[in-house]
Amino acid sequence: MDFILQPWPWFIGGPLIAISLLLYFYFGQNFGASTNFETLCTMSGAGKVSDYFKKDWKQRDYALLFIVGLIIGGFITEGYLIPDPTIDLNPDTIQELSDLGFLNVASQYFPDEIFSTEVVFSLKGFLILIVSGIFIGFGTRYAGGCTSGHAITGLSSLQFPSLLAVIGFFIGGIIATWFLIPILF
Repeated sequence: MDFILQPWPWFIGGPLIAISLLLYFYFGQNFGASTNFETLCTMSGAGKVSDYFKKDWKQRDYALLFIVGLIIGGFITEGYLIPDPTIDLNPDTIQELSDLGFLNVASQYFPDEIFSTEVVFSLKGFLILIVSGIFIGFGTRYAGGCTSGHAITGLSSLQFPSLLAVIGFFIGGIIATWFLIPILF
């Protein structure tokens, strides 16, 4: 039972992802979170506001299982699979984050300085969420998919545009980590 409650090693998680991806390919579907959320918006009636969402969501009804799985998996992971919230971080990383004003560095996965309800419902936190959401939504559609879709489906099917998108995601992550986060915090 202890094995189930610990983070699974790469040699178990990796093949499970590969099996899931093979099932998607077998059934002629693509894997990606953004397309699944697009389907959810379509079902919610977003087609009345934008022609972009005027699609037949029943062709992608399997996407709902993916979204439900994300939610259930998140609750299971948070409640049962993270018995020890401490993180083994490099001392230099701990110091850099402390210098930025983060207090409980390496003692929790979700820092209060970003994820607490006080921060999320503050003007600064709300604006960060709105602007980030707009950038993520626009970037996902502009790139033709999200990080999971390009990195898992696109790269495994040897699509050159996915390789370019993944390189762009990494460059964006580096820019955010080294330049934007220090400005915001």
